[in-house]
Amino acid sequence: MEGISVEMNDYSGNKKITVISVKGQLDTTTAHALEDQLKLALQDKKFNLIIELKDVDYISSAGWGIFISELKRIRTAKGDLVLAGMKPEVSEIFELLEFNRIIKSFDDLENAAMKAFPNLPKATRVAKRLRPLFSTEG
Repeated sequence: MEGISVEMNDYSGNKKITVISVKGQLDTTTAHALEDQLKLALQDKKFNLIIELKDVDYISSAGWGIFISELKRIRTAKGDLVLAGMKPEVSEIFELLEFNRIIKSFDDLENAAMKAFPNLPKATRVAKRLRPLFSTEG
């Protein structure tokens, strides 16, 4: 049985959008790891969430249930939870279960951030790229 890895980070330096990246299989034995990270995000009042699933091969009903379980709370707080980067075999089940009527999904992290949260301040990554890491001027 494959394990799971779950990491939570700000999206590209933008503290208004939180990315929870999941790797592995999301089933009844591993779903608690995602649930714990999601609860931590909500405790920290992070309500603009992208769940990155590009490294997930399988999601059981327990995994899908986690996405749905906190959705009302997130949306009541004027936030949203969206999915990004689902593999075709995962996306197929997502659509078969008609979760696409409840949760938005995007091809990748960039599209999820830009399309799901267009009114939030943009990340500062462009400015950071322009700043030199070091200067040879003396």
